[in-house]
Amino acid sequence: MEQLIVGLIKILGPSAPVIIIIAVLAIFILPQSIRILREYERGVIFRLGKLQGAKGPGLIFLIPVVDKMVRMDLRVVTIDVPKQEVMTKDNVPATVDAVIYFRVVDPNAAVVKVENFWKATSLIAQTTLRSVLGQSPLDDLLAQRDIINQKLQEIIDKQTEPWGIKVTAVEVKDVALPDSMKRAMAKQAEAERERRAKVVNAEGEFQAAEKMVQAAALIAKEPIALQLRYLQTMREMASEHNTTTFLPLPIDLFSAFLKK
Repeated sequence: MEQLIVGLIKILGPSAPVIIIIAVLAIFILPQSIRILREYERGVIFRLGKLQGAKGPGLIFLIPVVDKMVRMDLRVVTIDVPKQEVMTKDNVPATVDAVIYFRVVDPNAAVVKVENFWKATSLIAQTTLRSVLGQSPLDDLLAQRDIINQKLQEIIDKQTEPWGIKVTAVEVKDVALPDSMKRAMAKQAEAERERRAKVVNAEGEFQAAEKMVQAAALIAKEPIALQLRYLQTMREMASEHNTTTFLPLPIDLFSAFLKK
């Protein structure tokens, strides 16, 4: 190394020390002065502690020692909300977990107005999850989950908006109930199915009775219809290949005996 420096001094002449010093400074300073940001990244610049704003993407030049940059990612972030023990509006204990999707829309606010936006957003989601589900009955939690998800998203987004965070979606993943509640719900579902079966059976009997009344009224108007029905019944019985023979006799033949 010393021989290289001596050789450069001989080549460059009297101005060699100055050029070498400039070259050494450039080697150490340039890497600290240049930053390359990807398309989904922004750099929040602080100059002597004062906010200068967000820059990027592309090539960013910084003043060494004076400027400091905080790199921010603008892509959508997914956070799992830990399982929370909640008590629904109708006093049913449940264990619920969720997932939240959010992204940084204002890098300056995300750096200046909150210390750790990841942790802050996660804690806000946990408290809001317990609060909202505590105001909803169990039936709504199981059957109207889309409405609850929308309500959670609106509340969390409103609280994180000053931090430059946009909550795009909140999804309740799983609702775990106690075994006793599961058995009670199973009994309720079974009783409901039995009730529906009885109702359907009763409606069928009612409709059949209506049709029979209509048929009786029609036969009363046209007595020949009863004779035709009788012959049709005999035909159906004869088609079964049995050895019994039926002979139709008019009921009028026995009217004289009935009068006596």
